[in-house]
Amino acid sequence: MIEATVFVVDDDNSTRELLAWLMKRHGLRTQVFPDARSFLKSYKAEMPGCLVVDLNMPGMSGLELQQYMKEHGVLLPVLFLSGRADVPKAVKAVREGAIDFVEKPFDYRRAVALVEECIKRDADTRAGTERRRVYSERLAQLTQREREVLELVVAGRMNREIAEKLDISIKTVEAHRARIMEKLEVNSVAELVQATLAAG
Repeated sequence: MIEATVFVVDDDNSTRELLAWLMKRHGLRTQVFPDARSFLKSYKAEMPGCLVVDLNMPGMSGLELQQYMKEHGVLLPVLFLSGRADVPKAVKAVREGAIDFVEKPFDYRRAVALVEECIKRDADTRAGTERRRVYSERLAQLTQREREVLELVVAGRMNREIAEKLDISIKTVEAHRARIMEKLEVNSVAELVQATLAAG
C-alpha cells in the first residue's frame, strides 16, 4: 500500500522547510514543491494524502491549482495557507471544496490536526471508491435472472412473492439467492443490500 504523503506547495522556502519539519515530527511523510507546475509534474492520482498549498503564488495560484485538479477529477483533499488579507479568497476556496484554510503565521497544532483530518478523509474516500469498484465487478457477474431476483430481495420481498412475480418455483428462487450471495461474497440480506448500495 502506498503511504499517505503531505504535498506542500509554497513559493516561500522557509514555509516549505517549516511544514516539512513539522510534519516529519508527527510521523507524516512530506514532499515539498516551490510551485504548482512542479507539483503537477510529479503527482499521480493514485498517490494518497493531502495537499497543503499557498493561496497566492506566482504563476499558477493555489486557487487555480485547486480548480485544475477538480476539472481533472483529482480528489486529493486541499488545505490552504493564507495571509490575513487572503481570508475572503480562502473562504471561496473552501466553498469550492477545500477542507479548510490556515492563516499565516499558523498555529502548529491546528495545522497538524487539519492535515491528519485531510489524510483520514482521503483514505475514507479511496476505500469507498475501491469498495464500489469491487462490488460493481461482482454485480457484473450476475445473470439477468439473478439480477431480477436481487432487485426483489433488496426491495424486501419474500421468496414466495419473488417466485410468484417471476413465475418460478420457490426452490429456484432459493437457488438464485444462494448463487447471488456466493457471487457477491456476502453472508446476509443486510450485507447484500449494502453491497448493492455500495455499487451504486
